[in-house]
Amino acid sequence: MRIPSLLLMLALLAGPALAEKGAEWVQTPYDEQKVVFDFYFDHPEKINSALYWIRSLMNPLMESPYEMAPEFLDLKVVVHGAETVTLAKHNFAKYEDAVQRMRYYHSLGVEFIVCGLAMADFGYRLEDLQDFVRVVPSAITELAHWQLQGYALITPQVLERKFAIEDIR
Repeated sequence: MRIPSLLLMLALLAGPALAEKGAEWVQTPYDEQKVVFDFYFDHPEKINSALYWIRSLMNPLMESPYEMAPEFLDLKVVVHGAETVTLAKHNFAKYEDAVQRMRYYHSLGVEFIVCGLAMADFGYRLEDLQDFVRVVPSAITELAHWQLQGYALITPQVLERKFAIEDIR
């Protein structure tokens, strides 16, 4: 009977010490990334939040300890929702921040692909869109194509925040 009591006492004493340790940092050994992002939003402004998903993938991989060059990040963004209007030249002033961020990501090798069906739905022609985008016949067939080529699909969820972080922390 003394041994179980001793084990119980040790467990009780060790419990708080283990609880104080905290989380463990893990450095996952990431390899080259092949990702296709599916942008389909109900409001053009949501593209700003979605672009942070690209940043959240790229920045950690380009920094230490990974230090991957952009050419090791094969990223594509398929645009086919209300955010399509952000790429129209005549809307540049309204969406300048988003366009400049997309242009920056494009300079790092990210491809921005616009759905031809969505382009037509909005009444745009090729010459109406920014010069760094490519237009394909259909977003859905494009998404399927890249997934069949081994690209991971990421569909950003852009929700409207109802609480400040400070209020729910």
